[in-house]
Amino acid sequence: MTGIDLTVYKGSPSGKIVKGSTHKDLKPDEVLLRITHAGLCGTDLHYKDQDMGLSHEGVGVVEKIGSEVTFFKVGDRAGWGYLHNACLHCDQCLSGNEIFCPKRAMYGEADLDQGAFATHAVWREAFLFHIPDAISSADAAPLMCAGATVFNALALHGVRPADRVGVVGIGGLGHLGIQFAAKMGCDVVVFSSTNSKRDEAMTLGAKEFYATKGAKELDIERPVNYLMVTTSASPDWNLYLPIIAPMGTIVPLTVTEGDFSIPHMGLVGKGLRVQGSICPSRGLHVEMLRFAALHAIKPVIQKFPLTLEGIQEAIDKLEKGQIRYRGVLVAPGA
Repeated sequence: MTGIDLTVYKGSPSGKIVKGSTHKDLKPDEVLLRITHAGLCGTDLHYKDQDMGLSHEGVGVVEKIGSEVTFFKVGDRAGWGYLHNACLHCDQCLSGNEIFCPKRAMYGEADLDQGAFATHAVWREAFLFHIPDAISSADAAPLMCAGATVFNALALHGVRPADRVGVVGIGGLGHLGIQFAAKMGCDVVVFSSTNSKRDEAMTLGAKEFYATKGAKELDIERPVNYLMVTTSASPDWNLYLPIIAPMGTIVPLTVTEGDFSIPHMGLVGKGLRVQGSICPSRGLHVEMLRFAALHAIKPVIQKFPLTLEGIQEAIDKLEKGQIRYRGVLVAPGA
């Protein structure tokens, strides 16, 4: 085994980003990456007061490989997302659903000593992804979580071409959800608080746009079959349930504390389904990257230097709602 010292940017009890380090031994099935780009996700804000390496949207270049690594070689670009490891033997893993493995290792729960805000990272080969040539490393970083999450919500839960897909919120997830749904052949309907993002939503692939601030009801052309909620807080369900078609599906992607609350009769009376969804398992993650490459789906990004000061600036701007739509930290010289 080879010993490796990594510089890692971590959260702290004060909420300020601090510079730290960790030591890793490169195991036979592991890969050492020099990180070039790292995405900033809203989920990172939940952990910035924790003593842990931040960011789970990492892209880099392979510098070393373990003796049993066969899928990557030195010089390859690779990325990783929320899921770091799984047992690969349980019923979930064997059915291609390792994101639900009882022994899964995920961001915020395991491997707290490293993250994508770092100079390097060491991960198991089986949980790294080749970056297609058609996707730049800067664009690939947000796809590792934001892109993967919305693609999973669409691809895993029965969305079909020509379905009317509603997207609530135009942010880090929402602006990618619009693009993926549109390229899948769906009729995309976007809901945002004001009209300020109307033109951008239509450019990204929306066919209809509705401003919701102060609205008592939504008058849309036809009900949506599928409603993907990407806002930072749950919406007013009394506003949205009437515009969902019978037997439609709601996928709440909001990361929030507390209970999920929805009008009971509005749900059962129309036979609606509330579908929990998270990041994808590896098979769909690969499909997402291929789909994005094929259809030139790209996040709208703002770049910051992958330094202590750059990370802090990006986090401050994200907290103030000043990033459109995804922050990407770029390593010096990358």
